[in-house]
Amino acid sequence: MGLTIRGDLTDERAVRVGFVGCGSHSFRNVYPALKFAPVELAAVCDLNLDKACAYAKHFGAEAAYDSVADMLGHEELEAVFVVTSYDERGRPRYPDIACQCLAAGLHVWIEKPPAASVAEIERMQQAARQAGRHVMVGMKKMFFPANEKAKALIDAPEFGGVGLASFQYPQHVPTVEHLRAYLAGQDAGGGVVNFLDHLCHPMSLMVYLLGAPRTLFYQVSPSKAAVATFTFESGTVASLALNAGGVRTPIYERTQLLSANGGQIVTVENNLRVTLHREPKLGYGTSPSYYAGEPDGPSLVWEPEFSLGQLYNKGLFLLGYWGEVDEFARCILENRPPAKGTLEQARQVTAVFEAFAQGPGKLIEL
Repeated sequence: MGLTIRGDLTDERAVRVGFVGCGSHSFRNVYPALKFAPVELAAVCDLNLDKACAYAKHFGAEAAYDSVADMLGHEELEAVFVVTSYDERGRPRYPDIACQCLAAGLHVWIEKPPAASVAEIERMQQAARQAGRHVMVGMKKMFFPANEKAKALIDAPEFGGVGLASFQYPQHVPTVEHLRAYLAGQDAGGGVVNFLDHLCHPMSLMVYLLGAPRTLFYQVSPSKAAVATFTFESGTVASLALNAGGVRTPIYERTQLLSANGGQIVTVENNLRVTLHREPKLGYGTSPSYYAGEPDGPSLVWEPEFSLGQLYNKGLFLLGYWGEVDEFARCILENRPPAKGTLEQARQVTAVFEAFAQGPGKLIEL
């Protein structure tokens, strides 16, 4: 017997999972989201056994370990969540841990960034195929309700496809020298790890909304801010403004999607406020009032209120964490691949990270 998202009793089966990692991010965002999904937390693992025991007690797990191998050897699990830090050379630890769990016959959820290279993503893809199990990556921008709404709006037949898109995200671009050194296996420097970590956000959103890009061209300013232009097989063109030094205002992040026929625009401000703008059909020079149109147009706005204690205005839901956890659990229960946050999408995002090492001012095939 378990609980639904509303707190009601249910006899729905829960996925029995272990959790590797006891850090601040997982404590605030991932462990709490488990309570709202069909998940039974059975065991916690961390290099610090005292911390693993404390997390197990706090989040209701039965056991704690300081070794992944010990947890896999002693527990009967279906899946494992992994949220760990970088290694001493600034590389994500996920590929080795994920492959270890896959070899034990378990499904795996890993946080982003999933790997330091496309080759490591492909290694996980091969291990998943051999094990017949799924790996899902925590690319949360794909699960923001605001971005899901934007996706539904641009996929509607009446929108007519995306002709032009723009994305804004506060991030700098490291030098080509630092990027190439990192990809060559040398120690991290010049903010490359930060770039690997945060480029996942706007690029995973772009891949979710538009698919995998075909080409990249970018330029960098002296402040390390940059503008990148992407093209797609569909003909869509997208720009990504990496505005280093951006402040945390309501336009901390911004997405704009223009329909191919120019008649509609979808905007998402700060992953919260979604607007569908439609042509008001005013005669040029002949309309004495702008306030025209029927009640179903010309523009619509979606934005949650924060006065009531609802699920929709809680960070775990607004920021996509519940969506990630719930999708992972349900793809296991329903014996299907995850609908998004896939390793293939992670490979596409990581390919863009690698492509930046080719340098600005040139057309790069992806």
